[in-house]
Amino acid sequence: MPETPTPSDAIAKHGARILRTRWLMRAPIRLYRARLGFLFGSRTLMLEHIGRKTGATRHVVLEVIDHPTPDTYVVASGFGDRAQWFRNIQAHPHVRVTVGTHGPAPATARVLPQDEADEALRNYITRHPRAWERFKSILENTLGTPITERNTPLPMIALHLVR
Repeated sequence: MPETPTPSDAIAKHGARILRTRWLMRAPIRLYRARLGFLFGSRTLMLEHIGRKTGATRHVVLEVIDHPTPDTYVVASGFGDRAQWFRNIQAHPHVRVTVGTHGPAPATARVLPQDEADEALRNYITRHPRAWERFKSILENTLGTPITERNTPLPMIALHLVR
C-alpha cells in the first residue's frame, strides 16, 4: 500500500519547485541592482561571479548561513555541486558581494572543508531553528538526500571580502 504524503512532504515538494523556478529566483537580483538590497536585510547577499565557460558576469542572490567575521559571509549551495554558480566560483574564485546597501565589494570564494561546513550549519540551526525546520525538507528535496548536521552534504562557501 503506497504511503500517503504528509503536509510537510507537500511543502517540501512545492518549495523545491519554487527554487527551480528561474524567473522567481532571479527576481531579487533586480532589486539588488536597483539598490534595494536592504529590503532583504543582512540575511541575503548578491554574489557576482564569472561564468566558467562564457566568461560573462553572472549574479545570484543567496541566503547568508553564517557571518563569522565582519569580512566573511558563509552561503550554502542548495542544489549541491550541480549549481551553476557553485561550479563557476570553483573555476573563478574572485567574486563580488553586495550585502544590503554595501557593495559590490571584491571577495574570494572558498569551499569550506567538511568540519567547517558542519559548524556553519550547526550555527545556523542554533540561530534560526524555525527557519531551518521549514527549509530543511525543501533543501533535502532539491539535493535528493537527507541533510545531517554531521557530514552535511550541503556544500558551504566562505566569501571573504578583500578590503
